[in-house]
Amino acid sequence: MSPLRRHRWFIAAAGITLAFAVVCLASPKSASLNVFSDVYGLILMLAGFSVALANARTQPGKQRSFWFLMAAGILLWACNQAAWVVLEGFQHRQVPDPFLFDIILFFHAVPIFAAVAWRPDQLSKEGKVLQGVLNLLMLTGWWIFLYAFIVFPHQYVSHNLDKYNTYYDRLYGLENGLLATVLVLAVCTSSGGWRRLYAHLLAAVTVYSINSQLLDRATADSTYYSGSLYDVPLVATIAWIAATALSAREWDLKSVPFNLHRRWKKLIPRLAMLAILSLPVLGLWAALLDASTPAVRFFRIFTVLTAMLVLGAFVFLRQFFQDQALISLLKESRRAYESQKRLQTQLVQKEKLASLGNLVAGAAHEINHPLNAIMTFSEELWTHERLTEDQNTLLRKIVNQARRTGDLVANLLSFAQQAPGQKTLVDLGLLLQRASHMLESRRQSGLIQVQLSVDSDFPKVVANANQLFQAFVEIIENSMDALDEVGGGSLEISAQKRGAEVVLNFADSGPGLRDPQRVFDPFYTTKPIGKGTGLGLSAVYGVIQDHNGQITCQNKPEGGALFTIRLPATSASAAEVAGAAGA
Repeated sequence: MSPLRRHRWFIAAAGITLAFAVVCLASPKSASLNVFSDVYGLILMLAGFSVALANARTQPGKQRSFWFLMAAGILLWACNQAAWVVLEGFQHRQVPDPFLFDIILFFHAVPIFAAVAWRPDQLSKEGKVLQGVLNLLMLTGWWIFLYAFIVFPHQYVSHNLDKYNTYYDRLYGLENGLLATVLVLAVCTSSGGWRRLYAHLLAAVTVYSINSQLLDRATADSTYYSGSLYDVPLVATIAWIAATALSAREWDLKSVPFNLHRRWKKLIPRLAMLAILSLPVLGLWAALLDASTPAVRFFRIFTVLTAMLVLGAFVFLRQFFQDQALISLLKESRRAYESQKRLQTQLVQKEKLASLGNLVAGAAHEINHPLNAIMTFSEELWTHERLTEDQNTLLRKIVNQARRTGDLVANLLSFAQQAPGQKTLVDLGLLLQRASHMLESRRQSGLIQVQLSVDSDFPKVVANANQLFQAFVEIIENSMDALDEVGGGSLEISAQKRGAEVVLNFADSGPGLRDPQRVFDPFYTTKPIGKGTGLGLSAVYGVIQDHNGQITCQNKPEGGALFTIRLPATSASAAEVAGAAGA
């Protein structure tokens, strides 16, 4: 892009300013020149407002807020200019001093100040945006308070034109100076297109700030009139801002992560804190040292009390939102810690099962040989030899213990030799129903009630039906054994779909788990000797892990144990499932 095309809007702004200056120089002081100057400035302000508003509609996130605030500041400026057009163009009257729209002129810079302090070039962290808004609102409220405390009493409470003009000019100059300072900081701490935008705004604001002080002196000397050369910098400022807004559409306005130096990050909150602390100081000055009329003193004290109430509410809101953000952060940290702890437990458990599987796979075969010999020789001894009653009793104990050891070895081999198996689409609701009915029918006491609840939209999963059936049988049987210990109770089984996974809950009203952390450890059991090996739930854990799922257990607050199984749901087509199964 050629330099002429790249800077075409600024060239146009310079041309508009030059044309206005030529008319002002060539025309004598007259009512027509006054109207021309007022309308010329109003048209430029409305054009700048339209461009900023159009930018706000097309930009994302914080950039939209930036341009909306810029548009609001220019609109307030245009409202003041429109009042001049009405007075000098339609009513043919001079603008009074003080003028009601001087208040609007004073506050037109506040939204622009907020737009720059909003720093759309910096990406704020989550939760910081609301605090930033509250800080800006506090500073805006403090600025309104300053005008009401310093200028307004001499404008309307106790009219004093000299003091009004003096205080208004000084406070307005301070406002423009602070705006320029914030823009200098923005230029120094930004980059790319945003630095260019802030630099152009800084130049325009600097021109306007210097000219406003000169114009105020000319007004005090009665040498200013609409259409004089004092209006040329005003037109240049408006045209410059409009050209910047138009050119910004072609600049690369990228927001980057918040990387300000630590002292600059705290600038706005510290200014807000100083604003709050200044209120009681100004209130004491108004009550004890102010030499103004009683009406002015009363108004100032009332203004301080009102500002303390409003800004105090902002402080309360900011603290409230900070507390909420802190609580949310603590909850998130706790969830992350629990998730990490759960993952660590799962990894340890998985390593335990893998190591144990490798160990028992080799040891079980070696144990079987002497065990079979014990069984064989015991039976031969029992068959061919005449033994006394005591000897028969001891031999029966040897055989029973050998058989129990054989069962244990069989369980070990089954545990160690678990294979993934073929997986197909499985209806878990049907498996749960079969497992619960089978085990419930084995217990004739009727003291145990099993309730099964399966969601109507419960999906099928890709799994090995036999392995999951055995896993469900093991969990349900353990729950029923626990209920037998307390003379009965209820077992509630539910199956639900939550997001991308299915969740199965087994909740009983039994005595609960003695040590939930060790439930899935191999050989851990609370059953009497000879009734359990402690490998059932360990095998269940391995099956669920093989299906890319999770199983957890805990004691319910109201009593009883809760086992939860999470398995990935599937939305795959039958062809995809068949392909996965074939692979």
